[in-house]
Amino acid sequence: MGHRLAGLFHGRPRLQISGLLAGPVGWLVIGYLGSLAVLLIAAFWTVDPLSGELVQGLSFENFETLFNEPVYRDIVKRTVLIAALVTVTDAVLAFPIAFYMAKVASRRGKAILVVAVLLPLWSSYLVKVYAWRTMLSAGGVINWALEPFGLSGPGFGSTAVWLVMSYLWLPYMILPIYAGLERIPNSLISASEDLGASPFTTFRRVILPLAFPAVVAGSIFTFALTLGDYITPRLVSNDQFIGNVIFNNISNNLPFASALALVPIVVMIAYLMVARKLGAFEHI
Repeated sequence: MGHRLAGLFHGRPRLQISGLLAGPVGWLVIGYLGSLAVLLIAAFWTVDPLSGELVQGLSFENFETLFNEPVYRDIVKRTVLIAALVTVTDAVLAFPIAFYMAKVASRRGKAILVVAVLLPLWSSYLVKVYAWRTMLSAGGVINWALEPFGLSGPGFGSTAVWLVMSYLWLPYMILPIYAGLERIPNSLISASEDLGASPFTTFRRVILPLAFPAVVAGSIFTFALTLGDYITPRLVSNDQFIGNVIFNNISNNLPFASALALVPIVVMIAYLMVARKLGAFEHI
């Protein structure tokens, strides 16, 4: 049986590739795309107000609620704004760190820095969020450090969500930018300096355009992860975000939760289209 199977694949590279990809592609189609299809279908269902039973019929009631109710529009705006702020913050913090790792640090220093960036990913997500919750509390270390200056921390709220998520997703921005900067030949930077360009001009005209796809790759992680997170907002804020509303409606109004879950998908598709328009994927 084994010889027959080997003979079937021998000399047929397309069949070999198809056999190797059959499992992953099948899982992608059934497990991922299939679940998205079910999500899309469920978004058009409704819940009977009297019995609480699902009504599996075509209805735009959930989408009308999302568009017409100001509270849900505010929740979407707040979530997208925080996701954008987290992405910009992480990009600003990550670029100098990644540049030092890729172009300045020695081989040993580079290895140490890579481990330091990866180290927070080895600890529990909940432990990190609860640690931030403790620091942001009224008697936390942030208020203790700011008290001598007559200042106080942000407490719990949208600002806290921005701070915590910027910390959580920073490694996901550093690593893609680091990989992108490592692919830039040092000779290009040296040539720019030899031609009389200032460091800022070299950064703006040489480094940033070549590293831009890597920045976009990192921003996809930070933006998407912030859009879908519900644990951090639940622990460090009383404000409602998309993830919180989805979580709260899953058990009693699954169709509405499904409709709201499509919002981050639409936002990410629009974001990727804008990034593609800007040429972010041309050099990937």
